Amino acid sequence: MARKKESSSVTKEPGRIKQMWQVFQMTRRYDSKAQWWILLGLVGPIILGVGVGILLSGGNGFTIALWVIAGLLAGILVAMIILGRRAERAAYSQIDGQPGAVGAVLKSGLRRGWIGNEMPVAVNAKTQDAVYRAVGRGGVVLISEGPQTRTQRMLEEEKRKVARILPNVPVSTIAVGHGAGEVELHRLGPALKKTKKAITKPEVVAVNNRLNSLQTQLPIPKGIDPLRARPQRGRIR
Repeated sequence: MARKKESSSVTKEPGRIKQMWQVFQMTRRYDSKAQWWILLGLVGPIILGVGVGILLSGGNGFTIALWVIAGLLAGILVAMIILGRRAERAAYSQIDGQPGAVGAVLKSGLRRGWIGNEMPVAVNAKTQDAVYRAVGRGGVVLISEGPQTRTQRMLEEEKRKVARILPNVPVSTIAVGHGAGEVELHRLGPALKKTKKAITKPEVVAVNNRLNSLQTQLPIPKGIDPLRARPQRGRIR
């Protein structure tokens, strides 16, 4: 009897549909336009499928039905893609401006071909401004977290260090923020992808290993995981 009670008291994990609904609710809470984009992504392909079916079917009901089904499946796929992108953006909006936010993106939001570290390579203990590093086909990219007026010198110093170690590898910089010339947190991944390819995939690994072997470990906390971050409800109006 005791085992039955224990097993009944165990909370079952939510199903896939319930998880998707929870993600949608969270996304809509922080992105009021998300639901309309998702609806457009769902309905648009269905309407297109109906139109193409009517034009090409020659009045055949079975052919029209096939085009409608194809439009429905395409609409579901497009809606899921939009939900995923909007959910990622909403998750990053919860940690935007907090120390370690850039590290969280480098840990979980990088595209293939890029290597990032959630630990910064330079940090100001007083202001909590930091510089992070990512290595990819575009070379070495240094990313600042904090006001650009305070982090510019940190970026330049780290850029000189990398240039001394790897003189033949291009080094570029990105300032994360909302001001002029800065990249918003949720656009950091696409910004890295836009860098011009300059080294090969094997060289990416070699460059990253070379830099990691010379990096001094800093006694600072790890970045924030956007998938586990809790919204600061006190600031929501």
